[in-house]
Amino acid sequence: MCLAIPARVTALLPDGMAKVSLDGVSKVISVALVEGVAPGDYVVLHVGYALARIDAAEAERTLALLAEAGARPAAAL
Repeated sequence: MCLAIPARVTALLPDGMAKVSLDGVSKVISVALVEGVAPGDYVVLHVGYALARIDAAEAERTLALLAEAGARPAAAL
């Protein structure tokens, strides 16, 4: 089973890369597959790649469900 998790973009970097934050952990990921990503956006993250942009409400709902289930999203980064 694969799990994609929401992460907030904190900075855009050269070459289709971005820095994201999740649960206090920063990571550099590829945003090359998603157009129009900007700092402050939430993206669905899987194995170092942003797969889609999602709105903040959806990201918060997903993160709350993961926390309720006992999952630690930051560990998946």
